[in-house]
Amino acid sequence: MSNTLHITSGDCAGGLLSKSGISGEVFVWHDILYEGPRNPGWPEDETLQARARFLEETTAGGLDRDFILRTLENQYRKLAAAAGYERIVLWFDACLFDQAMLVHILACLRHLGIPKAELLCVAAFPGVVPFNGLGQLQPLQLASLYGNRHPVTEAQFRFAKVVDGAFATQDLGRFEELAALTDAPLPWIPAAVTRWLQEQPDPATGMGKLESLALEAIRSGCETPAAISAAVAAAETPPQYWGDITLWGKINSLAERNPPLVRISGPAIKLPQWQSGLDWKEFRIQALPNPSWERSENPSGS
Repeated sequence: MSNTLHITSGDCAGGLLSKSGISGEVFVWHDILYEGPRNPGWPEDETLQARARFLEETTAGGLDRDFILRTLENQYRKLAAAAGYERIVLWFDACLFDQAMLVHILACLRHLGIPKAELLCVAAFPGVVPFNGLGQLQPLQLASLYGNRHPVTEAQFRFAKVVDGAFATQDLGRFEELAALTDAPLPWIPAAVTRWLQEQPDPATGMGKLESLALEAIRSGCETPAAISAAVAAAETPPQYWGDITLWGKINSLAERNPPLVRISGPAIKLPQWQSGLDWKEFRIQALPNPSWERSENPSGS
C-alpha cells in the first residue's frame, strides 16, 4: 500500500493529480453532499439506499441506482481503510460542492478515529481567471501547490462536524449563522454556505439562483446547452459549484414546472444526464411565455 492517500473531488481533478508526479494513491469522492437525504457524519445503510435513489432521480436516470449504491459503499470502505496510510491529503476547491464534501469527509475521519489529515484548499491560481476549480489546472501546476498543504487542526475537525450536520439536516438557521462568521476555522465555509442559501427557492418565483440564471440565459436567446452553460458561467460568481449535470437538471426542472417555463426539443424530452447515448448538441431550449411568473417577478408591473 502506498503511504499517501490523496482524496479529491471530480474525475478531472483526480486524473490530473495522477499525472502530477506527486507520489501516492489518488481517490476521487463522488456525491452531491449539499442536498438530498442523509444523516450527519458516517452514513447508515438506510442513508446510502436513500442517496442512491436521490442521485438516480437527480441524474434523470443517467446513473443506475445499483451502480450508485456500489460506488457509495466502496468509497466509505476506502475511507475506513484510510488509517492504513501514513498520510491523507485532501485536495478541494473553495466552492459549495467541494466544501460540503470536505466537511463530510473530515466528519467521517473523526468518526473513524483518524486524527490526522492534511488539507489543500485552492481558491485561486495565478493567471487562471476566473478560477473555478482544480480541474482547470495542469498537472505541473497542481504539483506546485503540494508544499502549501497544512495539517487539519482540531478546531477544523470540530467545525467540520457542525457544518456537515447543517448540510445533512438542511438547517437554514444554522446556515445563516455560518454565513455570518468572520473567523471560521475553515475560512471558505461562509462563502460556500452563502451560495447554498442563494439556491433556496425564492418566495415569489420558487427558483434558486442557478435556475434563475439559466432562465435568464434562455430568455436572452441562448438555445443550445453549450450557449446556456457559457452564459450562466459568465453570470455566476466564481468559484462555480455546478457542472453540466447540475445545470441540465435545473433546465429540466424549468420544463417540468406547471405551467412550463421552457420547451426542450431534440432526441428526448429532457436534457441527457451523465453518461447517455444522446447527443446534447442536438437539443434546443426555448423560453415559453408565463404571465403569472412574470407578474411574480415584477409585482409592480413596471
